[in-house]
Parts: sequence; structure tokens; C-alpha cells
Amino acid sequence: MNFGQTPEGEKVERHVLTSGGLTAAVLTYGCVIQSLHVDGVNVVLGCDTLDDYRTRSRYFGAVVGRYGNRIGDGRFDLDGTTYELARNNGTAALHGGVRGFDKRVWAAHASGDSITLRHVSPDGEEGYPGTLSVAVTYTLADRALQILYVATTDAPTVLNLTNHSYFNLAGGGDVLGHVVTIDADTYTPVDEHKIPTGELAPVEGTPFDFRRPHAIGSRMGGAYDHNYVLNPGGRMRVACGDRVMEVTTDQPGVQFYAGGMLSPELTPYGPHAGLCLETQHFPDSPNRPGFPPVVLRPGEEFRSSTEYRFPFPSGDAGVDGGRAAR
Repeated sequence: MNFGQTPEGEKVERHVLTSGGLTAAVLTYGCVIQSLHVDGVNVVLGCDTLDDYRTRSRYFGAVVGRYGNRIGDGRFDLDGTTYELARNNGTAALHGGVRGFDKRVWAAHASGDSITLRHVSPDGEEGYPGTLSVAVTYTLADRALQILYVATTDAPTVLNLTNHSYFNLAGGGDVLGHVVTIDADTYTPVDEHKIPTGELAPVEGTPFDFRRPHAIGSRMGGAYDHNYVLNPGGRMRVACGDRVMEVTTDQPGVQFYAGGMLSPELTPYGPHAGLCLETQHFPDSPNRPGFPPVVLRPGEEFRSSTEYRFPFPSGDAGVDGGRAAR
């Protein structure tokens, strides 16, 4: 169905997928997951209008790129050339720049319980080299939202794709009582500009230790916005009452953000209205040789998958929210 038109005259579509107690609404603007109903309860934050997505969204449900998260000083070197990026977060480049993938209209093809959205990012867009072709497929199956990312390029470039959905398993209120488990022994500390120092620091004995379940608001007041180095298997878990979400990925990291910077004056939501588990490579990897590589070259195919699974019908997960992810 029609969801409106951008100021540039591009028509935006809204598609609905349904399978096994899950219903997802997907927009071609920003490759956005507008809503995700689990047994009738919407568990993601979204906007009601295209204008709100253009002016009041904080990447709600969008695919961000070409490089998700931050690149320090808005520049990186690749094969002897320095590339200057759009700086849209202080001195850093954030989530692809001023007009990243979240603000583009994607082409869509829906089939049954799946939809594939495509975007071609031209050479030089937001400062990034190479023409990049991206396809993102959302599939509902086995009580899970599955995301498949595929990308190719005609020149060497850097790439870090992720989905920026904010989850609230209660369907309203704040997420400070949500219990989170992240299977990660280390995380990447950051400086005052939220750029990684390059260190992989142990979570042991710190408020960043979510290897055992903890409520978000029980430590640090819930002020989380950090990249975790996932242990092999890439497993995470969120529980709220009897509703559980299990997350798996083949990516090396996840940005855990508890929504503390959401503002009701600037967005439709207040602080901690939702939490993000952005499966990804690490922030500032193009400038950190010790981090997993993010360079994509001609002839290669970037391919990655993440799954958000809701394994128990509401009321069937047990008192403690079901089994742990570890």
C-alpha cells in the first residue's frame, strides 16, 4: 500500500508480512521495520507517518549504512587513499552520513512471508568509494524475523550494515526492567566522542557484564550505548515478563543501546522507550587494524544474517522468561 511521497517525488510503499503469530510492516523508505506484532503486541518502536520518519526518527527500524555506527574524524585510509566522509555526529561519521541508507527509498519485491529490498549506492555517496549494490531480505518463519544482507561493489570500499530497530517487549512503557543476556566476554571501550580506543576490555567485574541475565536499569541507570565483542555463536536474549526474544548473528559484534538519548521533544518517544541490539562489525574498524576487517572488494560478496526469535507464545515462557541464551 502507499505510505506517502518524499519531497523528491519518490513514492514510499508499506508491505505487511504475516506468519505464525508474527506480523511485520515494512517500509521502502529506509528499509524500515515499522512494526512487529508478536501475538498481537507490537514490540518495536515506529512512526505513524512518512513525515515523522523524515524529521522525528532516530533510525527507528531502519537499515543503516553504508557504514553503521561511528567512524572517527569522518575519514579512513584504503589502499593508500584517504576518504573524507560526511561528519554528522560531531567530528564523526555516523550511520552512513547525512543521508545514509535510512533516508533512501529502496526497491521492493514481496513474496509470501518474505520481502527483499534493494538499493544502489553510487560511487562517492556521503564520501564512500565504489558503487555498492545492497539487498536486504526480511523473512518471517518459525516465530522469527530473519534478516539477510547481501552486497557487492565495483571498487574497494568499507561496509557495515545493521538494522536499528528499537525493541520493547512489553509494547509500552520503558525497558529498564527488561532482562538482557549478551554472550560476550569483552567490549570495546570508547572515548568522550564514543569512538573506540582500540582496546578489547573484559566485562568481568564491570557494569557491562551481561553474561548472566541483568535488568537494564539495575546498573549505570541503564546508560548503555556500547559495542560488545560476541563470543562464537553470537547469542543474545531479552526477557520481559513471559515474552522472550532470542537473537543470533554471524556478525562479530553487537551495539547494545538502551535508548537513553531518546527525547519526547524530538521524537515520538521518551528515554528508554526501546532497546537496540544492532548486530554489526565494530565502530571505527576502518581505522583500527586490530579489529575484524570491513573492506569489501570487487568480485567478493558480503553476506550476513541475523535472527530475532520469539520462541514462546505469550504466557508459555515460564516465570523466569524461559531458558538462558548461554
